[in-house]
Amino acid sequence: MLTKSDFLRVVASTPLVSIDLLVTDTQGRVLLGRRRNRPAQGSWFVPGGRIRKDEGLDAAFRRIVADELGLTGVERGDAAPRGVFEHHYPDNFAAEPGISTHYVVLAYAWTMPGAAPLGQPDQHSEYCWMTPAELLAHAEVHENTRAYFR
Repeated sequence: MLTKSDFLRVVASTPLVSIDLLVTDTQGRVLLGRRRNRPAQGSWFVPGGRIRKDEGLDAAFRRIVADELGLTGVERGDAAPRGVFEHHYPDNFAAEPGISTHYVVLAYAWTMPGAAPLGQPDQHSEYCWMTPAELLAHAEVHENTRAYFR
């Protein structure tokens, strides 16, 4: 595990690779969480997370679904790849001035069957469901999330 200062050097020096989950319900609404942490703090964003060193994509997908949604048994093969995106943020997790954050994001779309219970993740203070039209028009939905639905 990296120390905070070591991880800040990584953020300052290289892109991070992550998976974002474009989760919809059976009515076509999209799951969003209000971000607790930087970057994008305070905005509505799709669930997701970084891929760890030496972690395969399938394992990362399962872990991120469990961490963000509190669900087990969801496999990457259950989701449809939606492309590779880049997210650039002027700030960083530590709020250190002059250090931006760059993510390369693998986006996966998945429809959640039924009314599955959602866990309470560390990254989001609350969840909500919005239609794609609602999230595109909502000022507090982060631009990087809106880009998935254009």
